[in-house]
Amino acid sequence: MKVPDEWAPPEYKPYLPGENLQHWLTDPKARDQFVIRSGQDTEVLWNDPRQMTPEPVYKRPYWTESFVQWSPLGSYLATIHRQGAQVWGGANTFNRLMRYAHNMVKLIDFSPGEKYLVTYSSQEPSNPRDTHKVVINIFDVRTGKIIRDFKGSADEFSVGGTGGVTGVSWPVFRWAGEKEDKYFARIGKNVISVYETETFSLIDKRSIKVENVMDFSWSPTDPILSLFVPEIGNQPAKVSLVQIPGKEELRQKNLFSVSDCKMYWQSNGEYLAVKVDRYTKTKKSTYTGFELFRIKERDIPIEVLELENKNDKIIAFAWETKGHRFGVIHGDHPKPDVSFYSMRTAQNTGRVSKLTTLKNRHANALYWSPTGHYIVLAGLKGMNGQLEFYNVDELETMHTADHFMATDIEWDPTGRYVATYVTSLHEMENGFIIWSFNGNLLYRILKDHLFQFSWRPRPPAFLSPEKEEEIAKNLKKYSKKYEAEDQDVSNLLSEQEREKRKMLKDEWRKWVSDWQRLHEEEKLLRQELRDGEASDEEEEYEDKEVEVEEVIDVKEDIVDYEQD
Repeated sequence: MKVPDEWAPPEYKPYLPGENLQHWLTDPKARDQFVIRSGQDTEVLWNDPRQMTPEPVYKRPYWTESFVQWSPLGSYLATIHRQGAQVWGGANTFNRLMRYAHNMVKLIDFSPGEKYLVTYSSQEPSNPRDTHKVVINIFDVRTGKIIRDFKGSADEFSVGGTGGVTGVSWPVFRWAGEKEDKYFARIGKNVISVYETETFSLIDKRSIKVENVMDFSWSPTDPILSLFVPEIGNQPAKVSLVQIPGKEELRQKNLFSVSDCKMYWQSNGEYLAVKVDRYTKTKKSTYTGFELFRIKERDIPIEVLELENKNDKIIAFAWETKGHRFGVIHGDHPKPDVSFYSMRTAQNTGRVSKLTTLKNRHANALYWSPTGHYIVLAGLKGMNGQLEFYNVDELETMHTADHFMATDIEWDPTGRYVATYVTSLHEMENGFIIWSFNGNLLYRILKDHLFQFSWRPRPPAFLSPEKEEEIAKNLKKYSKKYEAEDQDVSNLLSEQEREKRKMLKDEWRKWVSDWQRLHEEEKLLRQELRDGEASDEEEEYEDKEVEVEEVIDVKEDIVDYEQD
């Protein structure tokens, strides 16, 4: 660094305000955005159901080399490149806000509060007998600086979880559900390593030792870990709840004859469902039951739930978002049943009870609204996109429809609209449909080579639960303003439709008039061609039927004839 001989006052730089990353939330029409990737283009659009079409926000070819991903609160859109990842955002457009250098990055993951970004890459070894070399970096989102990195072989990062690349489960590091981004953890051989973000080191400088631990998950709202340990020899399987940072075991449940376990947290962290597949006495087959933990109640009581036919195969399970109900698809036949249960009803506030069972449904997946109350029963893949929009409050079907060959379904963050789409997994019918929450088709857009569709997440509302409840009770009063706006838009659309019809009608009349004028101009020419006969009217013609016989082919065959 070159130091001048004489002192000079520092150069004054005027303050430049940063980008307003929440400006899109102030849309006067209260619309939501979504991003699509089709062909070489990536587009961000407003969902505008009033106009029955999306409104473009930003479009860019070759914006990413792999995929795009929204941050959990919707502040950033991340793109993937050979040199690393980038995040984009802004008030009226998408400007590049930061780069994160990580060569050949393949996967990324944001922390829940958007403070940190985890990037992953793997390199093939020169020796085929060796495993892939893995590099994981944790960046500060705002500064772009690496805070902590982890390096090793793929085997070191492949324990537990489902899905990933080159044998590695993703995300390798799972964040605690709190928005403060205080803790993150990873599973290893016989250990759970929990890190805190003040120093990015292990809590108490050591991992939690859990023999044969196979899987873990965080509560969505509290620093509580749920752990699953499989059955080994005479040791039963177990599910444990561990409080962080104290590492205190809050609850444990031993399970016997266990084949497999899967853990499902309710979005508010009030309940944990553990789906337990158990062997029968003969060990030749399995059956399924549920262990239901009431996390917020004293001593965390546990209930056991078994279906009426416990041999039914469980196809799907899903908690109601922010609610106390859950749905289960079960059965072995092509059209399974769908059952709904509640963790509390007016009659049984502390016991699980069945609400209803829907028989013989074309469904293999459940999609709850982000606000609860409504659910889409979907038959994807082999069921060719069958959809049933169901009101769980009233226990009634609102609408049935289908989106042929649909591969995915996604609710918008407000629970007002549902998107179903067909990606390039299928060569035909690529595109998306936007539905209302109760199943009305609003508009359909076809997009060749559609690779990705994703709604932009919204941050949590600042309203208290009491204020939200008050608004829900007085919704009719608040809705009058918006009903009037909707009516104005409807009238405008009707006027536009009338103008369009009038324009088409005028174009048709002009076309007919032009041809009539041309027909009149050619009248003398037609008369000359008809030897002076001006006979344009049909009644001046005489119809005659003429039969014409034509020999198409003659074939002569010589037949030998011998007389007896």
